[in-house]
Amino acid sequence: MNELIKTKNPDVTIHFAIEKEVPLILSLIRGIADYEKLSHEVVATEEVLRNSLFGKNKFAEVLIAEYKNETAGFALFFHNFSTFLGKPGIYLEDLFVKPELRGKGIGKILLTYLGKIAIERDCGRVEWGVLDWNEPAIKFYKNLGAQPMDEWTVFRVSGEAIEKLADQF
Repeated sequence: MNELIKTKNPDVTIHFAIEKEVPLILSLIRGIADYEKLSHEVVATEEVLRNSLFGKNKFAEVLIAEYKNETAGFALFFHNFSTFLGKPGIYLEDLFVKPELRGKGIGKILLTYLGKIAIERDCGRVEWGVLDWNEPAIKFYKNLGAQPMDEWTVFRVSGEAIEKLADQF
């Protein structure tokens, strides 16, 4: 097991995920997808996650939170880059706490530790997206000082759209 990071709450610890936790990571991804009513979009497999998180090119990192030695949630993040700041940033792809363990400060611990990582790595910002219907999450983020970027619209190409885009080159 990876080194446990103690928090201000003695019941909560976090650690960076290790390769043997890939099945756990996938189950947590399925948990957040279920909560967001997007289970039908999860096509990730253990093999894909193993290659993406622990293979030759590591594309993301995962923090695992435990509450009284029970898996409680996770944060999956990666670095992006701000040309305006001239610095790297952190993009939080997923933050999830199991429903039965919410309200114990676990999400806040994960997010504040991500802030600590950003400072240690000289990042200019931490960003993430949230579904517009997820009022509890929006309130939680605003209470931590996060500001919505209402003037920005996220665009995405995926699947066949990527292929069609590339075919135009």
